[in-house]
Amino acid sequence: MHGNPDHHDAELLLRLYDLRREEKLRRARAWLMNDFEARTLEEDQQKYPQGSEESAYIGMTLGYWDMAASIVNHGLIQEQLFFENSGELSVVWDKVRHLVPALRELFKNPHAYENLEKLALKYEKWMDERSPGHLEARRKMLGISATPASGAAGR
Repeated sequence: MHGNPDHHDAELLLRLYDLRREEKLRRARAWLMNDFEARTLEEDQQKYPQGSEESAYIGMTLGYWDMAASIVNHGLIQEQLFFENSGELSVVWDKVRHLVPALRELFKNPHAYENLEKLALKYEKWMDERSPGHLEARRKMLGISATPASGAAGR
């Protein structure tokens, strides 16, 4: 990763923010953050079957955050600058992390959403060093368990 952020980092970060403002993606992100609940892959598939609006919302949100994470993981946006402005990535990861191993198995893709996973785990470490206890407090407030599973949801 490169050192200090520059105007290119800021431009890319603002572009990612602009993409988040697109109305359908905004609805999808809000739904995943507030209404998505599935303890298992089977429950996910039963409640949000392929072709449903909710399934599309899951795919859109995870696709967006995996893409954003890929940009950061490849060093195109300075990591700390991204972390300071994109905590939602970690919440999304917390909502889906327990489903990832089964999704990777289902889709025969061990790399599904690995950019999201890799960056979210780095964010957790960064946040724990910067503000110990914050992640636990946020998870408690949002009713999310801190299951230390691997992966993200692949749609």
